[in-house]
Amino acid sequence: MTPATPGPSAPSGLQANVIGFAIRFRGIVVALALLLLGYGILSVIRAKYDVFPEFAPPQVGIQTEAPGLTPEQIEVLVTQPIENAINGVPGVQSLRSTSIQGLSVITVIFAPGSDIYRDRQVVAERLAVAAQQLPAGTGPPGMTPLTSSTSTILVAGLTSDTHSLMDLRTIADWTLRLRLLAVPGVAKVAVFGGDLRSLQVQVHPDQLIRYNLTLTDVLTAAKKATGVRGAGFIDTTNQRIVFQTEGQSLQVEDVAHTVLLNQGASSVLLGDVAEVVYAPEPPIGGATIMGQPGVMLNVSGQYGANTVEVTQRVEEALASLRPGLEKAGIKFHGDLFRPANFIDTATNNVRDSLVLGGILVIVVLFLFLFDLRSAAIACTAIPLSLLAAVIILDALGQSLNTMTLGGLAIAIGEVVDDAVIGVENIVRRLRENRRLPEPRPVGRVVLDASLEVRGAVIYATFAVILVFLPVLTLPGLAGRFFAPLGMAYIFAILASLVVALTVTPALSMLLLTGRGRGGEGAGAVAHDREPPVVRWTRGRYERILRGIAIHPRTAIAAALVFTVAGCAALPFFGSAFLPELKEGHFILHMSAVPGTSIAESERLGALVTKALIALPVVRSVAQHIGRAEKADDTAGTHESEFEVDLKSGLSGDQTEGAQADVHKALRGFAGVNFAVTPFLTERVEETLSG
Repeated sequence: MTPATPGPSAPSGLQANVIGFAIRFRGIVVALALLLLGYGILSVIRAKYDVFPEFAPPQVGIQTEAPGLTPEQIEVLVTQPIENAINGVPGVQSLRSTSIQGLSVITVIFAPGSDIYRDRQVVAERLAVAAQQLPAGTGPPGMTPLTSSTSTILVAGLTSDTHSLMDLRTIADWTLRLRLLAVPGVAKVAVFGGDLRSLQVQVHPDQLIRYNLTLTDVLTAAKKATGVRGAGFIDTTNQRIVFQTEGQSLQVEDVAHTVLLNQGASSVLLGDVAEVVYAPEPPIGGATIMGQPGVMLNVSGQYGANTVEVTQRVEEALASLRPGLEKAGIKFHGDLFRPANFIDTATNNVRDSLVLGGILVIVVLFLFLFDLRSAAIACTAIPLSLLAAVIILDALGQSLNTMTLGGLAIAIGEVVDDAVIGVENIVRRLRENRRLPEPRPVGRVVLDASLEVRGAVIYATFAVILVFLPVLTLPGLAGRFFAPLGMAYIFAILASLVVALTVTPALSMLLLTGRGRGGEGAGAVAHDREPPVVRWTRGRYERILRGIAIHPRTAIAAALVFTVAGCAALPFFGSAFLPELKEGHFILHMSAVPGTSIAESERLGALVTKALIALPVVRSVAQHIGRAEKADDTAGTHESEFEVDLKSGLSGDQTEGAQADVHKALRGFAGVNFAVTPFLTERVEETLSG
């Protein structure tokens, strides 16, 4: 095959060189386009999927346990010294703190764009110094694990009719939690509810008086009985012998036989003055599942983890444990809340919209071009441009989420526009060239036709990009949300421009001129006449255009009237940072009077659960009360959070009305406050307000 060359008098310039290269080496260009297509599909398969981009600013959470201290004491003795130590750390924008009974919570927020791992290292150095200033009995301040903005990967639960809450908590802590922490991508597992097993020495004061002993004597003996100490070593002439202590008491009976006091031939044992038993620690939280007390596990993903992939790994790990739990008489609830469901639904919906939009574009192109080859050339810009944008987003560490996919969906109409303009002009020029007495070389015709529209296309493309550039510079939370959308759109538009300058001329040369099949004629365009749709619309548009030309002032006045009417309607629109997303899940906050016990919160929670389960749209309800160690949410025993999961397969109207149904079901509860929000809306509000 002899390549068609533009000839010695071909136009010069960068555009001409690029298009001329694509026409001359069209086989190479098409092969590179196919490679781009394959690599783009691979990038889509291995891309990270998430609900939203990472919208939270870089932040470090610090939690310090101080059992027994009141909120006022926590604030003065724990929170303020740690805040004083953290102040002055480079890059800190603000500090937020909460002091509740027995716990200090501090959130350190850094400037956007800072290295979160370096920030955590600097904070850890300051905490090492602050720990020395805290009162005795206070635990060391620790940073909470680094999680993603949405944090939650999966919420699961355990209930049983035969096992105690202490047994359930022990299984959750020492079997499920450890197994889940070993799953790649899991940052932490917060365990709510159950009774934390502990070895307790319950002293009888009258027996202490009888034997003239004090609590200090009991405490010292218990520490010696349960502690481990080194025994040292002995050096001989040719050997060092290391001693190992034995006799650490780990059973109730062994601790109870610890000697407190020797009185002649008899001894006073720890069991003589106290009951040594396994008993639950004083709880800091609770949990109910479908109104039944149980244990809830909240699995959080690591920063930057693929939510869908981590969810699948977690479910595989839990599936391996489920048979053993069920055999032991423990009911496992593995789908109390699964954010990956919304990700799958959202990505599938956007993907369907992309496919539907692409099909509609193909149909419209065929109707207006009325040639299958011409429509096919124009449509190649859609997958090539979108996949090129996905490759760039993946290289920049962006995930495929509702924002980036939305940007790609918006770009569909624009990415095909550049190719359509080029193909339509090439077809028209080839048609005109065939009518000439002496047709010009087809390579020259394709080159000239491409150059005729390239300038306008390039200017239009960069004008659209300039409109979207301010989106990339939005500050704060808005910028972190919508900048990925703008990036996806801009990358797709730039990719479409490159495709229009290279792939479109190459395919036009192969499919429209006949040169790719060995032809040497003036072109192989299928139709010499304009497409029927174009002929039909042209006449009507010409009549409208003549009317506008005759009455230009009327047209301008009508445009001004519509513009003013549109601006006047703006105040009547509602405003919201994000639209209400149909996630199929609600977070219900219940707040009772401060000081309400866990038992009372559980009783109220059972009544709320019963009212919600009665709704036909609700599938499951789970409640956690108070807090858990290193959990995202820290609250007192009077506050509860419900995971209200809706049934799958609900229609749009049912999903929209579900929140109103939940509010209606809660009207009969007096003395408590409720707040119902979708999960993602709550996460955004927490980021905004803290």
